[in-house]
Amino acid sequence: MFKKLQTNRAGFTLVEIMIVVAIIALLAAIAVPGFLRARKRSQASRILNDLRMIDSAVDQYAIETNRTTGATVNIADWTNYVKKGTQLYNSGNSLLGSGYGNQVVDTIPTVPPNDYATLSDVAGVGFWSPYGP
Repeated sequence: MFKKLQTNRAGFTLVEIMIVVAIIALLAAIAVPGFLRARKRSQASRILNDLRMIDSAVDQYAIETNRTTGATVNIADWTNYVKKGTQLYNSGNSLLGSGYGNQVVDTIPTVPPNDYATLSDVAGVGFWSPYGP
């Protein structure tokens, strides 16, 4: 007549759930700084590649317009020799917003000081060679 209530329930206890959450939090605490460092390192690599493109663009401009060593090349002139539609072409600025400015023929462009300061913890002097400050 009377049926017994089923008291045998399956599931996780609060302690088990808390342990899983703690493990996930620990793994996230270990992984996040690595991701942030990798992001800054990739930004530094992008700026280094931009400097290489600027150096090449200034050389191409100098050859086509018969500029001699020491001649100044305006931003509007060297940006015409990089890929259209890129941030470098559109603004002449780095990924972090610092301007590369006018360049000089046969002079290696340098890292903008603000960018160097921002990325110095992941990219030392040796990383920027020969474009270092």
